[in-house]
Amino acid sequence: MRELRQLIDVEEPAWPELRETLAAGPLSVEVLSPDSDLGEASLLQLQVTARSYLGAMVLHCGGLHVDDGWLRVFGSPVEGAARGVPSLARVNQFPGTFDPGWQADTGLVVAHDVLGGVFALNGEDPAGAGRPGALGEVVYFAPDSLRWEALGVGHSAWMAWLASGALGDFYADLRWPGWQDEVRVLNGDQGLSLFPPLWSAEARQDLSATSRRAVPLTELLGVARDSRLQFDGVDAGFLGAV
Repeated sequence: MRELRQLIDVEEPAWPELRETLAAGPLSVEVLSPDSDLGEASLLQLQVTARSYLGAMVLHCGGLHVDDGWLRVFGSPVEGAARGVPSLARVNQFPGTFDPGWQADTGLVVAHDVLGGVFALNGEDPAGAGRPGALGEVVYFAPDSLRWEALGVGHSAWMAWLASGALGDFYADLRWPGWQDEVRVLNGDQGLSLFPPLWSAEARQDLSATSRRAVPLTELLGVARDSRLQFDGVDAGFLGAV
């Protein structure tokens, strides 16, 4: 196990580069203020260095509100000052104090979107966790299909992809006219519940005709997990604790 200073005091830390990448992209990205103590504790628990984008996010960033808040990328936010966006530590249920034996066995949840979609970083045994892709690959739990999808990239490439403006194409079939106004008013721990639900034929035919209401994101994730189990008899697994 590496000591905290070994994780922080590195050549070419990633945060300056990541900050420039986020600022240069075409999408709106709000960078939330970090809690330094929480950031250091999270870095130590993860055992990643500040040279990685993941390390930079937990050490120097409270989280990201991307594309008017459609996507929330987790970091180490200041308590009560981050628009309700939870920390990476909370979402992944880190132990209260450093535990060298703890690890996120099924993978690390790194972001949620307002529809209950989940971006996660695969753990050591993706197949055993019921997920596609390889160790360290980013996968997405799609709220319209209730299935995990492999994205074919690691965490750093995924962060660069977010900043590139690719979210518009990725969510092209899951957005409706005026979605920005509905999303901007949400807190970081809220999502949008649609009826008929996203996975229904009616919703796929005309998303704009669905009724939508703000709900706690934890409720949205629970419904998605229960629905997958009901339809396919398969547990989607851990989707994050919000």
